Amino acid sequence: MTMSKPMRLTNFELLRIVAMLMVVTMHYLWYGGSLPSLTDSVNSIGYFALAVESLAIVAVNLFVIVSGYFLVNIRFKLSRLLRLMAQVLFYSLLIPLLLFLIGIPILADSEGIYGVLAYVLPVSTQHYWFITSYVLLILLSPLLNSAFLYYEKKELGVTIILLIAVFSGIKSFVPVMLNFDNFGYDFGWFICLYLCGAYIRTYDLPWLRKKNRAALLYLLCTALIFGLKVGSHFIHSKTGQLKFFYDVPFHYNFILVFAAAVALFYVFKEHDFKINISSAIINRVAPLCLGVYLIHMHYDIRDNWFSWSRIWPLSWRQGGVFGFALDMVLTVILVFVICIAIDYIRLLLFTTVEKAWAKVRGKKEQR
Repeated sequence: MTMSKPMRLTNFELLRIVAMLMVVTMHYLWYGGSLPSLTDSVNSIGYFALAVESLAIVAVNLFVIVSGYFLVNIRFKLSRLLRLMAQVLFYSLLIPLLLFLIGIPILADSEGIYGVLAYVLPVSTQHYWFITSYVLLILLSPLLNSAFLYYEKKELGVTIILLIAVFSGIKSFVPVMLNFDNFGYDFGWFICLYLCGAYIRTYDLPWLRKKNRAALLYLLCTALIFGLKVGSHFIHSKTGQLKFFYDVPFHYNFILVFAAAVALFYVFKEHDFKINISSAIINRVAPLCLGVYLIHMHYDIRDNWFSWSRIWPLSWRQGGVFGFALDMVLTVILVFVICIAIDYIRLLLFTTVEKAWAKVRGKKEQR
């Protein structure tokens, strides 16, 4: 296996955009209070929200699988990690400063020194849980990649299967919380996903390459996830049992969520979307998707963006499934577009600084 430079493939760039739209959609449902709890009676909007969440719950897993797929063939570069950290710090430090200047309360007002540390040390404080796990994963990536240089297909396959069994398989069938289980919100589960992406890139999974098989598997898994949520809610309402298991189908390391993510990854991997004219737009937008997450999930924004985005009547959400769906789609698109625009400005600023710095270094070397 040889190390090579990364390629921009439009189908994977489109997958990243779709995955981020899924992330914003899940946050819309969560912060908008749309997902029914175990004690709520479920109406038509509640069922619709559960169905949408079932379709979108694969998003985080997709991002990590894509990372493993591409990074397995790329040498680790400290500069790549530093760019990521610069982007994270840009938002973690700038957002509270701007909010403070316009008089909006920030975390540091109520949390004191901890709030300040959350801005200055976003990885160590888990300001963004995904970034914390992802940075640790990137630091480990050279070791993970080396496994594909020195071990055979069978050894790697067995190891990955056993890791999935430990992090996903057992918890998916035991109806009580396990101390070891962190619901997929940690870099241990990210390692499993990264290795899966790397394995697919190196050896492929031929069974999923056959026409429509991956799409059918994704739809089957999401239907089962939805069915388990509704079924466990019904059983609890009758017996008072399955209180913990009700949340399990929406855990990132639930076996059906994992299988659905791999299946949807293959849908995009194998499908020729024939996007020609829009390919350039997709390839420009996709690298900005992380900015969408960093902006709308900042400590000082995550609990407020849902109310800030109300530029049309909130009553739409009470207008039945159609009104709720319309409000959801418009809100998600609005948040996505605004955050993409902001991160594009950030990218222009970073690019300008990098070019200026390169010129300064070039002049120093000439001396």
